Amino acid sequence: MNEQLEQLKRQYKSVPIPSELDFVVKKALKQKRKSPAYMKYFAGVGVAAIILVSGINMSPAFANALSEVPLVGSLVKVLTIKEFKVDDGAAKADIKVPAITNMENKTLEATLNNKYLEESKELYKSFTADMEKLKKNGGGHLGVDSGYVVKTDNDQILAVGRYVVNTVGSSSTSFKYDTVDKKNQLLITLPSLFKDDSYINLISENIKDQMRQQMKADPSKVYWVDGKMSFNAIAKDQSFYINNEGKLVISFNKYEVAPGSMGVLEFTIPTNMIADALVSREYIK
Repeated sequence: MNEQLEQLKRQYKSVPIPSELDFVVKKALKQKRKSPAYMKYFAGVGVAAIILVSGINMSPAFANALSEVPLVGSLVKVLTIKEFKVDDGAAKADIKVPAITNMENKTLEATLNNKYLEESKELYKSFTADMEKLKKNGGGHLGVDSGYVVKTDNDQILAVGRYVVNTVGSSSTSFKYDTVDKKNQLLITLPSLFKDDSYINLISENIKDQMRQQMKADPSKVYWVDGKMSFNAIAKDQSFYINNEGKLVISFNKYEVAPGSMGVLEFTIPTNMIADALVSREYIK
């Protein structure tokens, strides 16, 4: 099993990383409005892939098994290391790590797999290092739990979130989403949906309005808005996905824009608020 993984890793590293993915998506959207040749032109350019990784050392001492699981029909399959568990008393890890295979666009398949493989190794290294520190300092509780959820899976869009929950005293939760155009094999990024950077302010102001409205309607809700340490603006590549209704959903990690008691937060952006800034209405309805 370890030899098979090492062979995959060598294969992934031998393929160059594609550049200007945002440009590819924007050009695809514009071309589709002009000509049916769009489908033929982009058959070998874009990519649809999800790999759901939160991290683990590839040592067989922790691995249970490998299995091939269909993800999106015949388009892509996931070679899944089903589960890694570490239970050293007060230090525990439960990490699920798949790797994609059987994609038409092998360049992007390899790029994503290599990226997530490296992320997984770094997370596991961090966990084991923290575990050793706890032992040297007299002990304590430490935990890592990771996995994934499918947010959207329809004829065109596949949106999958991978999460990491770290527990050291208190807990922190982070989410990252991959949003894929299954039909045209494109990995969609947030900037690629818009004509320019104006979306950052448009989305940020709408989220602030939603925060104020929610706090007014429910006093138990607390957001960091209109204060000294208030939320100012989303990142250019803020975590997002497109839901089943074709709406843009912006995600924030625990503690990012509110107290930890609010958890991971999502805001659905009304399409009319961002319509003029969109490259097209192909994805956002």
